[in-house]
Amino acid sequence: MTEFAEKSILVTGGGSGIGLGIATALVGAGAVVTIVGRTKCKLDDAARATPLRTFVADVTDEDSVVDAVAFATSATGRLDGVVACAGGNETIGPVTQIDVAAWRRTVELNVTGTMLTLKHSARELVRGGGGSFVAISSIASSNTHRWFGAYGVSKSGVDHLVQLAADELGASNVRVNGIRPGLTRTDLVALITDGGPILDDYMECTPLARVGEVEDIAALALFLLGAGSSWITGQIVNVDGGQMLRRGPDYTSMLEQVFGADGLRGVTP
Repeated sequence: MTEFAEKSILVTGGGSGIGLGIATALVGAGAVVTIVGRTKCKLDDAARATPLRTFVADVTDEDSVVDAVAFATSATGRLDGVVACAGGNETIGPVTQIDVAAWRRTVELNVTGTMLTLKHSARELVRGGGGSFVAISSIASSNTHRWFGAYGVSKSGVDHLVQLAADELGASNVRVNGIRPGLTRTDLVALITDGGPILDDYMECTPLARVGEVEDIAALALFLLGAGSSWITGQIVNVDGGQMLRRGPDYTSMLEQVFGADGLRGVTP
């Protein structure tokens, strides 16, 4: 594949998981890819297996994002595409017991981090005459995931940011879309994907009853970054085996051990 030959693409959260899977697929398609993350050793490990440019940055720090965008742009003199994959969650548990500091960090990472990546990378995309920005959201933004706290809420914010930016930036030929992965096999969720009642529940709620692979997400990301999607913007596409047709997962078997049955229904100590 040569569709992305000499195209410069920035991938945040690219040191592992879905971000690394997308970055690897882009390199295979000929792109010059810069991965960004907070942990240098993760980035270095990723670059040992694949020819990736690396930049250590925290997407919640604006100056850090400015530097990362400049570094990615310097590879070819322009920026052609961006995948905003950096994200996470620190607020697993009942809403009545959410730690406010953890809530703020989660919102800051998922919403503000995506916004800062968009703010500064979109400037380069506009200067270059156009391009594509892809945000990685989550099925938790569209289907309630009980006890996920700030995660689904903040990913809903990412979805709206995608639509807002698509509406604003279309005049400059910049497309902005999002992807909502379902349960996808990465080291982060190995505890679930290795088997057990929570995985069984996921499968019960998924018409195409299998765990997603990073390649499933990467395939859509490359389409949204490429020429074949040149008239697509403002869309948030689920890649989840159809789970959005049913309901979010049931984590009772795991979290009841921590918070108790009463705790999960909002009773506080």
